[in-house]
Amino acid sequence: MLPVPYSNLDRPLIRLRFTSFAVGTVLLPLTGLIACLSISLFYHFEDATYTHCQVSNYLPSISSAISRVPERYIWRCCIGLHSAPRYLLSAAYFSFYRGCFMQKLPELLLSCLALLCSLAENTGLLLLTYVASTETYNVHKNGFIVFIGSSLLHMLITCRLWHVIKRYYGNQEEMTSYRWKMRLFLFNCSCCLVAYYFFRRHNKYCEPGIYTLFALCEYLVVFSNMAFHMTAFWDFGSKEVIVAMPPEDKRY
Repeated sequence: MLPVPYSNLDRPLIRLRFTSFAVGTVLLPLTGLIACLSISLFYHFEDATYTHCQVSNYLPSISSAISRVPERYIWRCCIGLHSAPRYLLSAAYFSFYRGCFMQKLPELLLSCLALLCSLAENTGLLLLTYVASTETYNVHKNGFIVFIGSSLLHMLITCRLWHVIKRYYGNQEEMTSYRWKMRLFLFNCSCCLVAYYFFRRHNKYCEPGIYTLFALCEYLVVFSNMAFHMTAFWDFGSKEVIVAMPPEDKRY
């Protein structure tokens, strides 16, 4: 998206509705994750569901599902293609917030923090994607921590900003977006807490099936995160993404 009027642009190279852009951006990690989980379950079940205490487990964790071949390359390809639109989306949201809150200093500062959290979330996702848990575990773990921490903080700040937007500027689409953001944020937080509980319980007691429940909650955390970002469908539904050449400065 370019902050200049169409009349100042040469013929656009690519012109895409933002709704299609949002759907495509979310489908990349969704399709990649489903493919990796399916391949792990059908072809690498024993390795993918192995736990350190060797108890019964029926689902692989996401880290396990994306650490083998060809799952590793499928996931890296999907996240690599997904990351550039995500950075663009972070910039688009910041531009939108800056226009809404130019005269409101607290919300403007929150907008800056939301931008930093969004960039950190995407960077953490890239880090845990390209450094598998079977390669350098500490780097993968730190990437996961950055991803989860910045994701939750970004969701919280976004819900706060959209609470203000709905109060002063909101139309029907923005009201719908705000309601779904709140629901998905609360659901995501709940899943994170339950996943942490099952993870700690598995490591402490090594009960059969507990790691399966952790893996299931981990899936729900990621799916709800994707759904949260999908609310951009309502936020920018009337906008377009345009890739164009700037006008040539012809001087004779």
